[in-house]
This record gives sequence, structure tokens and C-alpha cells, in this order.
Amino acid sequence: MKKFGLYKLNPSMQISLATMILVIFFSGCGTVGKNFDESLYANIAKGTTTHKEIQSMFGPPFKKGIQNGYPVWTYEYNYVNSLGSDIIKDMIIVFEKNGVVKSHQLMTNTPK
Repeated sequence: MKKFGLYKLNPSMQISLATMILVIFFSGCGTVGKNFDESLYANIAKGTTTHKEIQSMFGPPFKKGIQNGYPVWTYEYNYVNSLGSDIIKDMIIVFEKNGVVKSHQLMTNTPK
């Protein structure tokens, strides 16, 4: 039975392999959700804006749910990479039962 492992590789191959692994690790990134234009958030008016208007501004929500009996839409975009230039945006919109905005909030780490 033949054994395989790093100890069988010559030192230059070990360094090359380790360098390749580090490059892949440090260039890695991940994305969750779909990016949305947070500047349109200023157009949302509590008690006036409808769910149809929200969908036309931002597209379909990332998640839909119910909070205390009221429909809730969540828009989320998280881009994380190992170099530290992360983008985190979460927008939560709670609707009255008639479909108009009851409350809304935007959380982001992007500068305005």
C-alpha cells in the first residue's frame, strides 16, 4: 500500500502548494441575497407606499414572513470577502393588512 501526503513532496512543491492554498483562501468571498438600490429607501412613506410600489422599486423580496400578524418583507444583500471590503445591507418593511407600509428600516454599512 502506497502512502500519500505532504511529507512525500519535495520542499519546493510543499511551498507552492501552501502558497496556492493561501491565495485561494484570501481571495475567497461570499454573497447572500440580491443587491438593491438603498437610495430609493427615501421614497418609502409610512401609511402611503403600497407593497406593489415597493416591489416595483426593489423587486421581489429576499424573504417574506409574518410579524405579530402583519406581512413583513426583507431585502438583504451581504457581500463578504477576506480583504475586508464587505457590503452589508438589510431592509425590513412591515405592511398593514391593507398592503400599505406600517413601518420600515434600513441597516447598512455603506456610506451615504
